Amino acid sequence: MISCAISFLVGLIFSKWTLLVTILGYFAYKWGTSTYDLFEKRGLKFIPPVPFFGNFKHMALQTKTFYDLMHELYNHFPNEKIYGIFEFRRPLFLVRDPELIKQMAVKDFDHFLDHRFNVDNEPLFGRNLFAMKGQRWRDMRSTLSPAFTGSKMRTMFHLVSECCSETVNYLEKESKGGKPILTDLKDFFTRFTNDVIATCAFGIKVDSLNDRDNEFYQYGKKATDFSGLRSLIFLLVLQLPTFSKIFGIRIFSEKFSNFFRNLVWDTIRHRERENIIRPDMINLLIQARKGKLKYEEEDIQKDGYATVQETTVGEAIHQSQLEEDDLTAQCLIFFIAGFDTSSTCMCFTAHELAANPDVQKKLIEEVDATKEMLGGKPITYDALQNMKYLDMVISESLRMWPPAAGTDRTCVKPYTIKSDKINCEVKVNEAFLIPIVSLHHDPKYFPNPSRFDPERFSDENKDKITPFTYLPFGVGPRNCIGSRFALMETKAVIYYILTKFTFEVSRKTQIPLKLGKTGFALKPENGFWVDLKPRNN
Repeated sequence: MISCAISFLVGLIFSKWTLLVTILGYFAYKWGTSTYDLFEKRGLKFIPPVPFFGNFKHMALQTKTFYDLMHELYNHFPNEKIYGIFEFRRPLFLVRDPELIKQMAVKDFDHFLDHRFNVDNEPLFGRNLFAMKGQRWRDMRSTLSPAFTGSKMRTMFHLVSECCSETVNYLEKESKGGKPILTDLKDFFTRFTNDVIATCAFGIKVDSLNDRDNEFYQYGKKATDFSGLRSLIFLLVLQLPTFSKIFGIRIFSEKFSNFFRNLVWDTIRHRERENIIRPDMINLLIQARKGKLKYEEEDIQKDGYATVQETTVGEAIHQSQLEEDDLTAQCLIFFIAGFDTSSTCMCFTAHELAANPDVQKKLIEEVDATKEMLGGKPITYDALQNMKYLDMVISESLRMWPPAAGTDRTCVKPYTIKSDKINCEVKVNEAFLIPIVSLHHDPKYFPNPSRFDPERFSDENKDKITPFTYLPFGVGPRNCIGSRFALMETKAVIYYILTKFTFEVSRKTQIPLKLGKTGFALKPENGFWVDLKPRNN
């Protein structure tokens, strides 16, 4: 009797829990799939989604690289200009037609002003230029644009050149007896970019190749590591910002944020107190805060998107409204992009030079000719800009291995896509995705796309490239503001190294490279390894 009663109670409790789980599961399923009929209602083709994951299951489970996923999405409807995909439960318009990209990202930019991510929960990261939205973005872009023009790069170049020279000196000491140095390029170049950012952005001297555990480098390494658990946290913050805010989930810790706040503002206050002027980003931010940062005539003519209605910074923003965290956040994003993205470009460029000795030989001829022309003097910014083949090599590296697999824009004003037979509405807060890496590898635009061929960007050939198919730094007014700086430091360090060393295939070099599937960063599964072989100069 008692056992029967207990069995009855257990069964009743179990059935109630089963019912509760079933009900919760049902509502979770309805919530997770509630957006999956959007494109069908609007008469637009779409890739069938998997419940909860949408079309991003392989990225979430880390069974495919983000680049492979982008190619898979891009090639699903090869004859369509635009169609629907689902980033988990969020619908996205995937735009694969260059003319449509131009129309939506440039001509109709006022309709697609923002990026789709909401990171307001991040005290610093949420204030950076990439994350800002609407008028706040316009004002900050206007404030910062003059800091990244050609003339400002020229004034900062000697700081980059000093870091390059010290890096080569370090390598010469390491190459005892002229033996090749087996080099982990990612570690090597992140230490170089760390020192460049330290001096060019924060005005401090760091020697990361010799002082390998310095605080600045360690914080940079932590900030840009989005593998393992941090990749899941990053995904959670971007996809579920409200949930993350409620539970206090953040990408960057308070300790990390305070380190950068103190670093930036201790430097600013010291310089203002001592009236110190140095050609770096801190000085440019001080000028911006005071409304003294303006475009020069040369920059107004040459700076493209960045100069549209932005010739005088003081007219665009009330400088008194710039809070401490606004300026700190710009230093932070400059640091993160400079530390990781630029070093990754350097790694791929060096790898491709090792894997393509004919290209490296031709580049060394240009390096030697430039060095001879300078007559023993350090290279100048203008001389570096005149190295056409070096520019071709970097451009091809960025085509094959673009820093971002794709870019996005969010609709801020109702819009109608009209193209061929398509007449589709885009509502406010809906977003579109541009698959940059897939455009770069489309044989229709770049024949034999897996071949490293700098000649694609020669004077004779570069005008043949279909506009809006080569987008290594994004597109339109919201393109990468730091592209000039990234190109400058990448070209400079490659030049300096090739004056003394060559990049050679080592016993650990992987050819062809296979990308790792973990995290969001673009990295090979076995790392970047080459031999740096001293030249007999």
